[in-house]
Amino acid sequence: MKSTATRAACVIGWPAKHSRSPKMHGWWLKHYGIDGDYRIEEVPPEDFPAFVGNLRGNGYVGANITLPHKEAAFALTEPDERARAIGAANTLWYDNGVLRSTNTDVEGFIGALDASAPGWDKSGRHAVVIGAGGAGRAVVWGLLERGITRIHVVNRTYDRAVAMAERYGDRVVPGRWEDRNALIAGAGLAANATSLGFKGNPDLDVDLSSMAPGAVVADINYIPLETPLLASARRLGLKTSDGLDMLLYQAGRGFELWFGVRPQVTPELRELLASDLPKS
Repeated sequence: MKSTATRAACVIGWPAKHSRSPKMHGWWLKHYGIDGDYRIEEVPPEDFPAFVGNLRGNGYVGANITLPHKEAAFALTEPDERARAIGAANTLWYDNGVLRSTNTDVEGFIGALDASAPGWDKSGRHAVVIGAGGAGRAVVWGLLERGITRIHVVNRTYDRAVAMAERYGDRVVPGRWEDRNALIAGAGLAANATSLGFKGNPDLDVDLSSMAPGAVVADINYIPLETPLLASARRLGLKTSDGLDMLLYQAGRGFELWFGVRPQVTPELRELLASDLPKS
């Protein structure tokens, strides 16, 4: 049964036209018979505070936040514990008139791993995360929550990797960019939390050949669907987890907060989103 009033949410980014979120949320809205809408809002950084400060006036009950606005969204809202742990927000909603925020990139990354490589967290081998920005913090926090005991964080700017270790404690170890291949040797998981490999950007140059047998390689990017990193992993017989699954699994909580239904990730929906993505 449809509701009597149309509710609308959006994704806010700069740029944001590439986002598959409207197609995903639109499919759920139709599937669950909800009178709602989901749109793209391309907002430059200088206009973002005013837009979010008047989100309801702009016609929205909530929003997803993508690059480059996640840290600004955190500062402009009332963040929950997970958003505070990461220092960035990607999901906004109103609670009794208060604009609150969380970070669902954590459950997106972990949900994608669970779907693509069940049991990935049972080996006990160390993980390597490439990137120490907001996405990297979400990935590291998710790995810590799942009990991974040693996580090497590698970043081009070493000081940012050091800051990550200081933020999260002894289980997180900073690594220099030039040492990334040595750190990946024997790892059970390698995760790209940068935009390297995204269409139009340089590839992530790493050697995966010395990873542990049965290791998993994850990439937060989904354009192309099989990034050069994931293609390399598959050629080596490693398990992979792609950014499209992360997109799907991070979206459910926001949809529930805005529209009152917890949606399911299905093969049909994944195929719909994958159908117009470049494959490589």
